[in-house]
Amino acid sequence: MKAIVYTNYGPPEVLQLKEIEKPIPKENEILIKVKATTVTVADIRSRGFIVPPAFWLPARISLGFTQPKKEILGMELAGVIESIGKDVKRFKVGDQVFAASLTGFGAYAEYKCLPEDGPVSIKPSNITYAEAAAIPIGARTALFFLRKANIQSGQKVLVYGASGSVGSYAVQIAKYFGAHVTGVCSSANLELVKSLGADKVIDYTAGGFARTNESYDVIFEAVNKSSFSACMKLLKKGGTYINITEPLPNARMLWAQLTSGNKLILSRNAPETAEALHFLKELVETGKLKVIIDRYYAFDEIVEAHRYVEKGHKKGNVVILVEEKIESL
Repeated sequence: MKAIVYTNYGPPEVLQLKEIEKPIPKENEILIKVKATTVTVADIRSRGFIVPPAFWLPARISLGFTQPKKEILGMELAGVIESIGKDVKRFKVGDQVFAASLTGFGAYAEYKCLPEDGPVSIKPSNITYAEAAAIPIGARTALFFLRKANIQSGQKVLVYGASGSVGSYAVQIAKYFGAHVTGVCSSANLELVKSLGADKVIDYTAGGFARTNESYDVIFEAVNKSSFSACMKLLKKGGTYINITEPLPNARMLWAQLTSGNKLILSRNAPETAEALHFLKELVETGKLKVIIDRYYAFDEIVEAHRYVEKGHKKGNVVILVEEKIESL
């Protein structure tokens, strides 16, 4: 089978299209013929080994000291089950599924084996494989953190980075839970964020974020580009600050938590189960959640796709069509 392989950390050009052996599912696994995958920020960081200094050693142990332990990136996918292990009960051959593969990576390939009890679910019936592939990481992350914040109907939620993958889902999911949502994005994405249901949109390029005099129950930092002190000024007493990219609190965060009574929720991985995907599937099928796709790339255009995402300006998601042709969309 064809796969995108990288044997060294580095720029997008380390990614190479190669022929490798097709996997065989274990007794509890399903073999998925991958139709589409994505390029996430996590793929970019893993490929280039871009990690906070405090996590250099743990990341080297996890990812590989001198070269990647897992040579195939790709953390979410959608496709069709081609075969199953003898103990598999939840799925059958021919099922259309979507899945997260964050633990083992490997979605940049024509085939991927996953355990049936992992984050795998039947694909929403009303969207394409390409759209379904863009749900398992971004939407599941947004849902996980909003649940951790115990979001309630009527609360005021601010999402900083509302036009990105996680941010665009956070806006919609917060609205589903009954919150009043303010999205922060660039002027180019104001209409997009409004279309997602945001009650108010702030243009950070015009300094609107710093000038607002409103206060919020929850501040959801999706891109780690806001000022923490500015966020604390906008957070209600007893409110919750979420930052999905910072794994450890800095001194200012610890002091704010100690003196303000505010709750801090920092970067962590969502549980590797299917429950969130089942929930998100229902939201998609009932029209409560839509997938924003910025660009599509063919499988052999993976280097160009990584270059684009690395710039940090994507709207929503960037999808790689492993089998489908761009012209057919």
